[in-house]
Amino acid sequence: MVSAPSGAGKTTLCDRLLQEVTGLAYSVSCTTRHPRGAEQDGVDYHFLDECEFRKRIAAGEFLEYATVHGNLYGTLRDSVASSLESGQSVLMDIDVQGAAQIRERLATSPVDDTLRKAFVDIFIEPPSLDALRQRLMGRGEDPDDEIERRLAKAASEMSRSGDYRYHVVNDSLERAYEKFKSYVLNEMIQT
Repeated sequence: MVSAPSGAGKTTLCDRLLQEVTGLAYSVSCTTRHPRGAEQDGVDYHFLDECEFRKRIAAGEFLEYATVHGNLYGTLRDSVASSLESGQSVLMDIDVQGAAQIRERLATSPVDDTLRKAFVDIFIEPPSLDALRQRLMGRGEDPDDEIERRLAKAASEMSRSGDYRYHVVNDSLERAYEKFKSYVLNEMIQT
């Protein structure tokens, strides 16, 4: 499981890892937000309307879910479980709220639970909030007020980085990637 503030480079690192490492499946999350750019349903996210998302919450289909930047995001329990049962490791892109939910659930699950045994968490962070501001502005996707909202959220998320087993500071993409990849490969070997 990988968490990071928006703009910290998590997607870039995860995409590269998925291209280079075999036996690793990406967990496609569900969201109520609209697609950005060239995002595709079922590839980048499962784009659901709020009514459908809430039906799935009520049915207990999510391993975790949270409201992030005004939109619902969640990970379907069955898709993660089926990937693990087929022998693949699963890379999940989860916000800090969802990560906390998963940790709480796993703490009370049986010791031999497949997900509990496979669980590893990594926090990706920018070198500073100023560097993050520059990255978010450089994207050219969000108005200034949205960038400020994301920065406030990032500060809160970064304060919870101590909840994670591994940390990667993305001050240099190559250095961050090598550290990220080594953590994932080490854990894949152990499980």
